[in-house]
Amino acid sequence: MELWYTQPQTENIRFSIKVKEQLFTGRSPYQQIDIFDSDEMGRFLIIDGIVMLTSKDEFIYHDMIVHVPMATNPDVKKVLVIGGGDGGTVRELTRYKGIEKIDMVEIDRMVVEACQKYLPLTASKLKDERVQLYFEDGIEFVRRSKEKYDLIIVDSTDPIGPGEGLFTMEFYTCCSNLLSEDGILVNQCESPFYEKNAKEMRKAVKKIKFLFPISKVYQYNMPTYPSGHWLFGFASKKYDPIKDFKPEIWKALGLETKYYNTGIHVGSFILPTYVKKMVENPE
Repeated sequence: MELWYTQPQTENIRFSIKVKEQLFTGRSPYQQIDIFDSDEMGRFLIIDGIVMLTSKDEFIYHDMIVHVPMATNPDVKKVLVIGGGDGGTVRELTRYKGIEKIDMVEIDRMVVEACQKYLPLTASKLKDERVQLYFEDGIEFVRRSKEKYDLIIVDSTDPIGPGEGLFTMEFYTCCSNLLSEDGILVNQCESPFYEKNAKEMRKAVKKIKFLFPISKVYQYNMPTYPSGHWLFGFASKKYDPIKDFKPEIWKALGLETKYYNTGIHVGSFILPTYVKKMVENPE
């Protein structure tokens, strides 16, 4: 008998992976968490029936969410990560020796513990001495925090369930308040391809454009996410990711990456016409 994991991407489109073994299943107070192993995609994390990552392609997402802002301002010292319970974003951040402090706020302790046990590929650096884990609601954290951060990364799920509040105007406003004067905000910005995802993308872009003098969208190709065409938002009070980008400084760090490079950095902000129109007029 064959076992397949199948995720509906729309009402008419489904994505499937043949499962070799189920490694973990658990129901937290917030969501259903499952980790499987497969021959083709390696181990993969499912939350509430949706693919969060696979060991085959996770490097694409984590490269682009971290190295684009870090290459724009390599002098970042203090970072706040909202979400990111699999640890991949923190893993990439810890590669920068200049970063002094990484606060990670994840609402679901079970996600972190399961990933530490079954997905060490991404969770291996969560015990780095610069990392402080907070198991609480990211919205409440940014409401009360008095810390100033040079970079805030919103590594969230889709805007449903525990991730819903991480797409609100209040949340983005609080993030803006926590950023230093030259701070950068990067957020998971959904996909422009299917209408359901595109609708949420437009909402997020509109809110961030209202709050930040510099607001852009950049793209990456994620094979296991619906349509494969996904976006991050880049917002800052000072730094433009193209005008202020100095590729030679990032190259001098000597970091080896599997997806990100300085050409991709520039090219990812050159959007297809249909996406450009959405971003320029998110109404």
